[in-house]
Amino acid sequence: MPEILPFSTALRERSSSAHSNSEHAGFMADLMKGEGSRDDYIALVAQHWFIYEALEAAAERMRHDPVASVFISDKLTRLPALEADLEFLLGPDWRELITPVPTTTRYVDRITEVAATWPGGFVAHHYTRYLGDLSGGQFIGRLMARRFGFETNGIGFYLFGDIADPKAFKDVYREQLDAAPWDAAEQERVIDEVLLAYRFNTELFEDLAAAKASQVA
Repeated sequence: MPEILPFSTALRERSSSAHSNSEHAGFMADLMKGEGSRDDYIALVAQHWFIYEALEAAAERMRHDPVASVFISDKLTRLPALEADLEFLLGPDWRELITPVPTTTRYVDRITEVAATWPGGFVAHHYTRYLGDLSGGQFIGRLMARRFGFETNGIGFYLFGDIADPKAFKDVYREQLDAAPWDAAEQERVIDEVLLAYRFNTELFEDLAAAKASQVA
């Protein structure tokens, strides 16, 4: 009889290829290799602000949902850190200087849509963003700090001061995924939404690369 994988394991395995494709998209790969500029990093931070504004507004709407609320923690909140980073990087009028790229607009619209109607879809986006932030995001933060001479200003987004042990936090989160009251069909829907979130991430990097190329041309 085949072994039945815990849902969190199946989710991680089924999305690993999409995750890798997103991480290795040209814009992000260049930034990680040290070939991206400070302006490239700022462009990425700006897109994060739009995404997390939508995600954290969605979390407020989902706080009383019996399934989604289990995953929501104030320890994960990123918007104040992003705003502090943007003020440091761009100055006090940062909000007037940033605009979403087309994929970010579609990404935000999707987060807003599922948060209004579908707890599993909200959890899919919550999982994709925050567990990524607590995993590879930690490495990215350290890399950007070294690359651009930041200490905490500029990389506050990557600093989870209220989470002493990210691994333990992620382990509990995965246990909560395994305990979610979803049947096989709903689990498939959630996995598909995680794959969509990764696709948004990949296409966002493609948009940023295209915007950069148009500025050079």
